[in-house]
Amino acid sequence: MKKIAILGSTGSIGANALKVIESNPEEYKVLALTAGRNIGLLMKQIFQFQPIAAAVSEEGLADILRDRLKGHSKTEILAGVEGFIKLAALEEVDTVISAMSGAAGLIPTYAAIEAGKDIALANKETMVMAGPVIMGHAKDRDVTILPIDSEHSAIFQALQGHHREDLKRIILTASGGPFREVAREKLETITPEEALKHPNWDMGKKITIDSATLMNKGLEVIEARWLFNLDIGQIDILIHPESIIHSMVEYRDGSIIAQMGIPDMITPISYALSYPRRMATNLPSLKLEEIGTLTFKRPDMERFKCLALAIKASEIGESMPAVLNGANEIAVESFLQGRLGFLQIPILIEKTMDIHKPFSIHNIDRVLEADRWARKTAERLLLGLRN
Repeated sequence: MKKIAILGSTGSIGANALKVIESNPEEYKVLALTAGRNIGLLMKQIFQFQPIAAAVSEEGLADILRDRLKGHSKTEILAGVEGFIKLAALEEVDTVISAMSGAAGLIPTYAAIEAGKDIALANKETMVMAGPVIMGHAKDRDVTILPIDSEHSAIFQALQGHHREDLKRIILTASGGPFREVAREKLETITPEEALKHPNWDMGKKITIDSATLMNKGLEVIEARWLFNLDIGQIDILIHPESIIHSMVEYRDGSIIAQMGIPDMITPISYALSYPRRMATNLPSLKLEEIGTLTFKRPDMERFKCLALAIKASEIGESMPAVLNGANEIAVESFLQGRLGFLQIPILIEKTMDIHKPFSIHNIDRVLEADRWARKTAERLLLGLRN
């Protein structure tokens, strides 16, 4: 039985992971849960799964949760980054699902690797910010990192049973988000409510906005580079609106292996937890005869400037991907708050990148230094964009 800690249990990935665990009680046991501010849902999860401990982002929220659980649960309640780190490194845990949103997931995930836990990774920002540090540390600790992102899970599955030296390239697919056919002039007035209506996937707010700008695909390019030890030139992207082929691997003989399925995160979560086996799910079968047509086209890098910026950051390397990520998180948060227009998101990120002088990120402290610089700089530049 795998003993699991979930970093980000109240988000969409965390909630789906709990569905997989609930359906396979003989295979998995939840020992720790963490959340940001959604203590209502976390409390329900605690009652259902009875973990050893849980953590929330703030001590005040932890006090509220302790009061509500008093006399009803023996779960220990912790708070803050220190609480997340402690739960990620619990001695009894063997697998950590890293599903926190954004850069906040980096330190707890690193702590889990430090403690020798296997990682089921949904927090792509961990790899974007600190890919070489994370992969090197995982190798040193003999830690397995299994991807949960549907695209990276597809690549991982398509690599099984093949010689690594035969790989020619990978092809990441992207839905194109809700605005792939929208006229550019309309994009000037896009509201957060419109941007949060993804046509295919049910995701958290931050990743949904990233999907609308195609930054999410850019972050996935950087993640794939480190997860699969690729050159940036070995990674291609295709817009695939149907979201049926989740990604592909091309081998040097011209064969292309694709992983297909309905667009539901239960599948990659289940595979990451059950690897190398596969567990039954309650998902309906993919019926290609009902889909009819699968379409593909190259992304428009002018239209989706965030994607171009992510690829540029990956090519520059060093601290630049961490700066890209930090600036993007400030830009997305500002857009959701109504402080920044949709088309201003890539402008703010590019301005931040333009004045950054890349430096080596040989350890986590240097990664965090780049992240802090990016956020501070982006906030200062934001004032100029608004004036």
